[in-house]
Amino acid sequence: MYDKLPHLILAFHGCDISTYNDVLINGNHLKPSMNDYDWLGNGIYFWESNRQRAFEWAEEQVKLGKYKTPAVIGAVIDLGRCMNLKDSKFIDMLKSGYHALESRCHSENREMPKNTGGADKLLRKLDCAVIEQAHDIATNLKKKPFDSVRGLFIEGANVYPGSGFKAKTHIQICVRNPNCIKGYFNPLNENLEYNLP
Repeated sequence: MYDKLPHLILAFHGCDISTYNDVLINGNHLKPSMNDYDWLGNGIYFWESNRQRAFEWAEEQVKLGKYKTPAVIGAVIDLGRCMNLKDSKFIDMLKSGYHALESRCHSENREMPKNTGGADKLLRKLDCAVIEQAHDIATNLKKKPFDSVRGLFIEGANVYPGSGFKAKTHIQICVRNPNCIKGYFNPLNENLEYNLP
């Protein structure tokens, strides 16, 4: 009953300049990520209300040799029916997804996927598989599919000694239904002559 979040959000997609040009100049759409290590399963990824973090991520991809020039695309998104992982009932859905995946792996005599990649678990094969399994469970129960997934991630070093805050904490959005994206835009820089409303 409360799966539909009641507002549009602004979100940001870190990318290479070639993707930026393809979307904002040529009018094409962003393509979904289908990696088995994606944090929130299959879909198009955005940083909710965090242009800076999207740009920092794109800069990291340049350092890794995956991108040539970092860029950011803004988007207006209606999350639709959202698997909102800030809501307790969806945490319970993840538990069910985990147990179903565990049973499936056992019956197929294969190892469970694992999250790896340091303290922040940057390669989240287990989480990706669990979320995809939760989507499969919902489909098998003939429930309306989720349009998006939304998760809060506590990531990075402490902001200051003894801090409970982490430097890269963010809300990530994974759009599964591209019709949730109502438009793309070129994010503007702040006009310093005026206050921000």
